[in-house]
Amino acid sequence: MIVASDENEGMTFMTKVGWIALVAAMVGDILVSWILALFYKKYSSIKMSISALGNPHSPVRTPFNVWMLLEGVLFLVALPALYKYYHSVSGGLTYTLMAFVAVFAVGACIFTCFFSVNETKDVVTTASKIHGAGSVIGFMLFLFVPLLIAILSFKNNESGLGVISIICFVAALVFFTLFVMSDKEEFVGTAIASEGLWQRLNLICMYLPLFIVAVKGIMKE
Repeated sequence: MIVASDENEGMTFMTKVGWIALVAAMVGDILVSWILALFYKKYSSIKMSISALGNPHSPVRTPFNVWMLLEGVLFLVALPALYKYYHSVSGGLTYTLMAFVAVFAVGACIFTCFFSVNETKDVVTTASKIHGAGSVIGFMLFLFVPLLIAILSFKNNESGLGVISIICFVAALVFFTLFVMSDKEEFVGTAIASEGLWQRLNLICMYLPLFIVAVKGIMKE
C-alpha cells in the first residue's frame, strides 16, 4: 500500500510538472519573442516571423535558439499530462493530440534551434529549407489541436471548453491563412503583409484551449 501511494504521489507530481511546462512553453513563446525583439532594432514584430529572431545576423540569435530548444522540450514534457487528462475519454484522439503536439515541438521548436532561417527569404540555404519543412508540418498539425480538444471536451462533458476550442480553431485557421498569404508578391505593401502579426495571433488561438486545459489540470492536482 505504501509503494502504491508513493507511485501515485510520483505520478501526480510529474503530471503537475507537465502542466506547468505546457503553460511555460505557450506563454514563453509569446513573451520571449516580444522581449528579444526589443534588442533587435531591424526586427519588426508585425512584419517579420518569430523565426527571424534566430537568423545568422540577429543580435539575439543565441538566446532565441536556446529558448526554442527549451520550448520544444517543455512541450514534450507535457505529453504525459495530456495523456492522463484525456486517455479515459478517447485513447485514439488522445494519442493523435499527443502526436500533433510532439511534431510541433520537434519541427517548429527544436528544429528552429539547429536550422535557422535567413534575414530575408531571398536567401535560401539547406538549413532554411529544413527549418521551413519542419515549421510547416508542425504548424499545420498543431492547427488541429483546438479541434481535437473541442471533440474531447464535448465527449468529457466540458461543453464550455468545447465551444471555446471550436471558436479558436476557426480563428486560428483564418490567421494561418493570412500568415501564408502574407509573403505573396501580390500582397506586398498591404495590411495582409503583416506576417509577424498573423503568426502571433494564430499561435494565441491555437494555444488558448491548451492553456485552459493546463490551468484546469494544475488546479486538479
